[in-house]
Amino acid sequence: MSLTPELVAELEVLALFNLDSSQEGLKIHQTAAPKHIAAAKRLHEKELIDQPDGGYLTSLGRDAAQNVQTVLTILRAEETA
Repeated sequence: MSLTPELVAELEVLALFNLDSSQEGLKIHQTAAPKHIAAAKRLHEKELIDQPDGGYLTSLGRDAAQNVQTVLTILRAEETA
């Protein structure tokens, strides 16, 4: 499996969510990069977020965001080692 630009954009959006609070959502404004606007729509279609322009993570979306952020933490730790 290769990381397409579309998948990377979806991962970038998932990485933006604050996992410390389930009450904090995300708003992708129309002035955002087109790739992130499209990524949010795809994440909504995949039922990972509850609104096509961001909103809140669904249960599945929270799991996905946690995994994305864990991978980023591991990879960044390798950069500083």
